[in-house]
Amino acid sequence: MADRSITARSIERAVGEALSSSVHRVSAVHGGDTAAAFRVELADGTPVFAKTHDAPPPGFFTTEAWGLAWMAAPGVISVPRVLAVADGTATTPAFLVLEWIEPGRAGPTTEAEFGARLAALHHAGAPCFGRDDRRTTGSRGLPNEPCPTWTEFYAGQRLIPLARIARDRRALALPVIEQLDRLAATLDRFELGSTPARLHGDLWAGNRLVDHRGTSWLIDPACHGGHPEFDLAMMRLFGGFGPAVFEHYGTPADGWEQRIELHQIAPLVVHAIKFGGGYRDAASRAIARYV
Repeated sequence: MADRSITARSIERAVGEALSSSVHRVSAVHGGDTAAAFRVELADGTPVFAKTHDAPPPGFFTTEAWGLAWMAAPGVISVPRVLAVADGTATTPAFLVLEWIEPGRAGPTTEAEFGARLAALHHAGAPCFGRDDRRTTGSRGLPNEPCPTWTEFYAGQRLIPLARIARDRRALALPVIEQLDRLAATLDRFELGSTPARLHGDLWAGNRLVDHRGTSWLIDPACHGGHPEFDLAMMRLFGGFGPAVFEHYGTPADGWEQRIELHQIAPLVVHAIKFGGGYRDAASRAIARYV
């Protein structure tokens, strides 16, 4: 990432031009692993959130903006409004500007309300498994080709590509990668249907904000059509969501507790590729359970 002071000046100019406003103050904030993030105060005192990237993959911020709008479209869950977005040129930065969400603490109904709203988001559905615009998502740029069934999507767009990356990066032992390939070839036995849900796609606790009123907001999506158990399994993988979320989500399909690790395989392999360490063992155990 470029020098933060230079980046701050760059984002000040970009936000000011995009929003037709002068900028009073720019302050760096925590914004994840790959982007430089800022609280930008406009001339009238309105704060906005902005982030930029000095070498983004193609379509990086417009894909994120699309995902935010897609989650917001059913009107069932809180998502920050996109104020401006650009993927950048040789002379202008890539950036995303969102409404500022004032952080707060969870209240007595926060978890229950989030569980019910997440269920409503999933039930809003998707036109296909994957994405009809075919844009990749996530730090590994995983494919999202449209698929008619969960089996075709999870095998062809997640497990097989991840097995190839893990082999190329030597992130998993060869016998484990062979098991992963075998699992991909036998997913039909789980009979998980052909009705895609509208997924966030990277739903760990850091991608949910709780505002000063105790309302939950979703950020940093890797949106696609998929099985609803995927978001739920991701939430279970890293924790940070109270029991009331799952109680008020409703009842997933029969036997879903036995499939949690099946859905966790994809994020575990991604983390094994990125970070190694204990993620390798966790991924290997999850894969072995279903082969």
